[in-house]
Amino acid sequence: MSHTFGVRQAQKQRTRQALMDAALALLEEQSLSSLGLREVTRAVGVAPTAFYRHFRSTADLGVALVEEALGSLHPVLGDLMAAVGDSDELIQRAIELIARHVDAYPAHVRFIARERHGGVQPVREAIQGQLTRFAVEVCDDLAKRPETAGWSDDDRLMLAGLYVDQMLVTASLFLEAHDDPEAARERVTRLAGRRMRLISIGCRHWLD
Repeated sequence: MSHTFGVRQAQKQRTRQALMDAALALLEEQSLSSLGLREVTRAVGVAPTAFYRHFRSTADLGVALVEEALGSLHPVLGDLMAAVGDSDELIQRAIELIARHVDAYPAHVRFIARERHGGVQPVREAIQGQLTRFAVEVCDDLAKRPETAGWSDDDRLMLAGLYVDQMLVTASLFLEAHDDPEAARERVTRLAGRRMRLISIGCRHWLD
């Protein structure tokens, strides 16, 4: 009995993941607001009614994709903050971490970039909620650093938000550079480096 239940649960999870993977592939060319559940189920090869065994709506599916997409980005955040600093070497390492993530998860990056300000409210709210949690984590990390000694919690959170936003902007720019890997990626790298240096300089002189 328990074995049969386990098999069914595994199959259910595989179907759920297949629906998410199919939706992510379809969203390469369109926004979530225009995605129909029949498109998704057709791509997976299941009946439309099967969709509702896993998701209440395409918005619910979108929220699940937010969790998956930003979940894949979350480990990068810790590595990114470890690489953030005043030196060109540390800044370059931080930018390389973002570029590698884009290479590994381009569909995730495209989905977040498109839907962050898209037309599906639950998805926008889910993205903002996750990014706020990211900023709080970065803020906690910044509180341990001497360069933010004497800062208010609000100011640290503002700086944390700048780092999170810069991570997303840089990822989006690297994604757009895929068609011209060498020249465009070099431009993105230079621009991201200048922006991160500017944040560093502002950080050092914030209390002046």
